[in-house]
Amino acid sequence: MRAALMGWRRWLEPRYVWRRALHNLPAKLLALLVAVVLWAVATGDRRVNVEQGFDVAVTVRDTTGGRGEGTRAVSGLTPATVRVILSGRPERLGELTGTDVRAVVDVTGVPEGSFTLPVSVETPTGTALRVQRPERVQGFVDTRLSRTLPVTLSVATPPETSVPRYVVTPSEATLRGPGQVVATVRRLVSSPLALGPGDEREASLIALNEDGEAVPGVTTSPTTVTVRRLDTGDLPIKAVRVVLNDPPPGLRVTSVSVQPGTVRLVAAPDLLARLREVAGTVSYREGTYTTPVVLRVPAGAQALETVSARLTVERVTAVEGEEEAVVGADGGE
Repeated sequence: MRAALMGWRRWLEPRYVWRRALHNLPAKLLALLVAVVLWAVATGDRRVNVEQGFDVAVTVRDTTGGRGEGTRAVSGLTPATVRVILSGRPERLGELTGTDVRAVVDVTGVPEGSFTLPVSVETPTGTALRVQRPERVQGFVDTRLSRTLPVTLSVATPPETSVPRYVVTPSEATLRGPGQVVATVRRLVSSPLALGPGDEREASLIALNEDGEAVPGVTTSPTTVTVRRLDTGDLPIKAVRVVLNDPPPGLRVTSVSVQPGTVRLVAAPDLLARLREVAGTVSYREGTYTTPVVLRVPAGAQALETVSARLTVERVTAVEGEEEAVVGADGGE
């Protein structure tokens, strides 16, 4: 016990402490240097800032007073995203995605019409903005409008042997968006479905312009409709070709196109088994024109399509008519 106390007392003497510090000093300094180097290498990537790029969607802020919420809308935002490069610690940037960065264009107080305004980037904590491209965006401030349109059903082409019947609920939907965008919408259609007999499914709504292209920047209420197939199965149906009546004397058909070339008939199975074609009657006149075809459907049958014909008819002179008659007579011999 006494020896231990004597050992501790020696550390209170400056001279003893100094001698111990100088003992093997080169080895101690080398060990310290190696430890510092290893620490610097191991933590270097955490102490050095790096840069990382993000594509950030531009959001619109509009707090224009006296307008009422939702009465204004922005359309045609160009570009819709900005490229943002942030700097920060690697571990911090590794946690981020483009949704963690905000790029805002403020249209508060901007009159209705086109605009070019700066974009303000709000960076997450622990990061700094290095580059933003572009710094300004263009767009159009417009009044928000709503329209109610009927829903057009869109389904996959059914087999020729079926006559499906559908019901859409609801049959109308309200379209909302910027006025100039809403004005371009011509139809609201349901997304295409393939339904079996008695099936029922939800279908999203798509706004289309006059060219049949989807119109972005609008919303619908409701966003989906219910499509139900009412029929329970196949019917006795047969597709037969359409045969037109001959032109009257003095007229000759030089070109004919019947659309569709075949028509589906619904009838009793024994009647369908005897049918190979259906007669169609058109009115002939000189010129090129499209005319409806009147189908002469047998009693007990019903056609499922309407048919039209694209005709090119020319008048035949008396000489040409006689030559054709002679050729026909020669051929008969």
